[in-house]
Amino acid sequence: MSKVFAGEIDMDLTNEKILPLGELSIIGMHGCEEITAKINDYLRQWLCPKDSDHSFIIEADCPRFGSGEAKGVIHQSVRGHDLYIICDMFNYGVTFDMYGMNIPYSPDDHYADLKRLIAATNGKARRISVIMPMLYEGRQHKRKYRESLDCAIALQELVGMGVDNLITFDAHDARIQNAIPLAGFETVPVYYQMIKRLVNSFSDLKFDKENTMIISPDEGGMTRAIAFSSMLGLDLGMFYKRRDYSVVIQGRNPIVSHEFLGDNIEGKDVIVVEDIIASGESALDIFYQLHEKKAKRIFMCSTFGLFCNGFDAFDEAYAKGAITAVLTTNLIYRSPVLQTKPWYYEVDLSKYISYIIDTLHNDRSMSDLLNPVDRIDKLMASIKERQK
Repeated sequence: MSKVFAGEIDMDLTNEKILPLGELSIIGMHGCEEITAKINDYLRQWLCPKDSDHSFIIEADCPRFGSGEAKGVIHQSVRGHDLYIICDMFNYGVTFDMYGMNIPYSPDDHYADLKRLIAATNGKARRISVIMPMLYEGRQHKRKYRESLDCAIALQELVGMGVDNLITFDAHDARIQNAIPLAGFETVPVYYQMIKRLVNSFSDLKFDKENTMIISPDEGGMTRAIAFSSMLGLDLGMFYKRRDYSVVIQGRNPIVSHEFLGDNIEGKDVIVVEDIIASGESALDIFYQLHEKKAKRIFMCSTFGLFCNGFDAFDEAYAKGAITAVLTTNLIYRSPVLQTKPWYYEVDLSKYISYIIDTLHNDRSMSDLLNPVDRIDKLMASIKERQK
């Protein structure tokens, strides 16, 4: 029985007592080619170290007609396979031609292609698992007045089509899994990977209450921020969003102001913890307020960076010293322009996804993967030893 230890997770990668359900295969949907290739390389190193040419990737695509209609095509047999489909619902960097126009993919287009590829398996795969890092319609997870429940409907639709497991990361509200109580659903935290990237990039960060504080940008993110502060042993602050509920702009009630609740932050490094940077307006308002309160350095750890309104406002905030660094993962599309920004730091999750796939493929428990406390404790101990 062999083990792999890559500084993150100590786990058995070959267990003679557990036979995989079927042959391992991966489909990387359009726009996910880069991360799928990385995952394939990790799995090949672990599972087929003597076969450098082996690939777990199944070729598939969704060609479109000039009218915008499409079909899903899988170019290899998946009969009896344990199939993992990796999809990015928010990759606007891929396009298709329709009536002579070049159209960027919307989340609805990606979701429709996902269903097409599931349908193209013809029910022959032994098991289908969908790895959807940012959950489709995940922010439409609860109903107010006469509204659709898009995320719940999508989950039920996928399970109805034969999906056995759905893996997502840092779900906006994990209770959405109640929509499919008899199917596999995991929302994976990225605490450890974020903290590791932060300390590797800023080695002088001191994780004690005198020098550093965790900030939640709103009351909805308190659970996430509490987890960070508890694992790191730091104090916690929060911004309260005052909204104008009499007005709806672009589907939401506009924020009137942010009010800070917490101890004095003057001279401290602050780490703002968030799941999504959408337009960035809320984040920027918080950065400037923290800067006015004389925070030493301002970091933001966000699982997903959409930057719907572009990067100019973040460039300006960086130039004014209102932000030191923004960390997001490579789980969704990152514009090439974003990756050139001096304030941007990417967190690579490809190895983590590889661990998840190998664990599910061999029907092992996910508990160690989903609980980062021990890994964070070891990391903090090494940092304190290094800073002595």
